[in-house]
Amino acid sequence: MKEILLTIILGIIQGLTEFLPVSSSGHLTLFQEIFNMQTDVMFTSVMLHFGTLLSVIVFYFKDLIALFKKENHKTIWYLIIATIPAGIVMLLLHEQIELLFTSQFLCFGFLITAILLLVAEYVGKKIAEPKELTWKTALIMGTAQAFAVAPGISRSGTTITAGVASKGKRSEVANFTFFMSIPIIAGSFLFELLDADFTNINILATILGVFAAFISGYFAIKFMLKLIGNCNFKWFSLYLFLLSIITFINGFVVSIW
Repeated sequence: MKEILLTIILGIIQGLTEFLPVSSSGHLTLFQEIFNMQTDVMFTSVMLHFGTLLSVIVFYFKDLIALFKKENHKTIWYLIIATIPAGIVMLLLHEQIELLFTSQFLCFGFLITAILLLVAEYVGKKIAEPKELTWKTALIMGTAQAFAVAPGISRSGTTITAGVASKGKRSEVANFTFFMSIPIIAGSFLFELLDADFTNINILATILGVFAAFISGYFAIKFMLKLIGNCNFKWFSLYLFLLSIITFINGFVVSIW
């Protein structure tokens, strides 16, 4: 019962943090350690990410169907271009990435994201005439996503920063960021599913955690879309700076939890 409750809590955390620029994988790693959960960190993270993948599909269902219309095929090509960098990194460095899912790395990941968010806010307010999304912008955002496979480095924060810095329209950048999450999360989900040892996995806890991530993720998307219009990331940046200090102290100075 305790594992089920904690997994549901992790699902809620995953849903809320996946689309906010604070790194959901970093928060999952952090809270799994705080809760002292004896589970496969990478597997749990990927499964809960699947819950937020479902929330993207439901929220953008009409838009995703519209992508298959002839006039929108360009966006599909942009998504393919944006997915390639992270796909290559995951295939070549999967084992190395898993080693980063420890609390000692988190402080650096959170710090990187905090700095990126300050850059996004500063640059975003300086751009007077943002441009339409292009394949170059998609490639830049995809390359940024490849760096965000490590915990603590926010995928949405990194890709939005890259898109805004490339003079992309904020609304288009935000929507494209959420679209980009679909192939990369789906790929990671299938990869982990095929490699999983289900004898050591609480199936019920995982299912309930995925559902919690789906519900909280759906509402987080709405909130983030409103936020991106103002490009006001400084409070998230401050939060991550503080979190970076706390996790640094816990990992290198004295154990807090």
